[in-house]
Amino acid sequence: MEENKKNNIELIMGDHKTAIRKLAWPMMVSMFLIMAYNLADSIWVAGLGADALAAIGFITPLFMILIGLGNGIGAGANSMIARFIGAGNIDSANNTALHSLLLTVIISVLGSVVMYFVLPSLLVVMGAGESTPMALEYGGVVFSFMIIFIYSNVGTAILRSEGDVTRAMYVMAITAVVNIVLDPVFIYIMGMGVQGAAWATVLSGVISCLVLLYWMHYKKDTYLKLELVNFKYTASIITGILNVAIPSTAENLIFSALGIIENYLLVVVSGTLAVATYTAGMRLIQLAMIPLIGFGTALLTVAGASYGARDYKKLQDSYMYTLKLGLIVSTVMVVLFYVFAPQISVVFAYSSTSELAPSITSLLRVMAIFIYGICLGMLSAMLFQGVGKGFTSLTLTFLRALLLEVVFSYLFGVVLGWGEYGIYYGVVVGGLIGAFVSFTWANLYLKRLRRNFEGS
Repeated sequence: MEENKKNNIELIMGDHKTAIRKLAWPMMVSMFLIMAYNLADSIWVAGLGADALAAIGFITPLFMILIGLGNGIGAGANSMIARFIGAGNIDSANNTALHSLLLTVIISVLGSVVMYFVLPSLLVVMGAGESTPMALEYGGVVFSFMIIFIYSNVGTAILRSEGDVTRAMYVMAITAVVNIVLDPVFIYIMGMGVQGAAWATVLSGVISCLVLLYWMHYKKDTYLKLELVNFKYTASIITGILNVAIPSTAENLIFSALGIIENYLLVVVSGTLAVATYTAGMRLIQLAMIPLIGFGTALLTVAGASYGARDYKKLQDSYMYTLKLGLIVSTVMVVLFYVFAPQISVVFAYSSTSELAPSITSLLRVMAIFIYGICLGMLSAMLFQGVGKGFTSLTLTFLRALLLEVVFSYLFGVVLGWGEYGIYYGVVVGGLIGAFVSFTWANLYLKRLRRNFEGS
């Protein structure tokens, strides 16, 4: 085991090309597994009727904010720990990991208390209607156990920060597989209905957390030593984690807001059928994000370690190499989506409405090029998160997603009267321009870092 820990650290401190490739693929597998268990949840709950499925639909956006909190704290911890490891400051790396767990407990407890009181009102505002009782059954369970989901995200981020991506993948795999198995047991065999789906989600999370607790606090075979003796409260560490965590969480809110605005514009120019087409098409486009998220997460760790070691050439090389891999994968996805759009649309529409297939085909062929914008924008944002500049990442995401994409969608779709295709073209043009700005900003930052360091 000591050899494994040594190899993990050597990986993130060694050749950047090897590190990016080896760190990326377990995250990709994890994302596919998460997608699988989310799909399984929907399939099993759908058997309970429309109200049950709607109840899950109303809780899901709120639950994603919860997941975003965990991912944000995890990203902040990952970035800061990797920087300390790169700088050879292991004591501070240990202390940062412990601070991230402290934040996990505080935010989880406060979040559970707040959601207990505000969830009924939120569901009324969201228009849950007749599905409100079921939504309260499901949400009441999952939000009472916020600490499980946030701890799982933060714990796996700590593992990734020290290069232990394989075990981080195992944790996420356990969550997905156990949830898929328990869903039908709790929902149908035990007759718990929608609340059974919630308990299946919670129990799968509990098992993954127990695995993390065993590795990190009982077996203690991680590189970082998560013992109270290594904890010394330091306000600057809390600030450092939050400098990435808050913007990272806010970015998730930006994407949610973007979806709401784009749907509104589509209703204005074309109607609800266009919203259904856009929703279906974008779910397919989001498949392309899975490998890009894997590359971005790997870049965050390697960039943090390089920045901490003040190896700015490696930092720049890591960014460019990750972009190269991302653009290769993006090109493959663009070609596949464009050439096989009719076949992909038919397969997807089979599970919804067959009438949507031609519309989804047209949308995919317009939106495929948008994948390049996702690649440049996401990887540039992850670079800035890796070096601890979370608010720069947030600024670029706001510019790309909530400003440029919305402005061009409104211009093309409403002002110029191009209808739903104007909205699609607006997303593509705004996304590509924003991505180019992000890429240029990142390059200028990296060149300035190297110039200042080499001139000092």
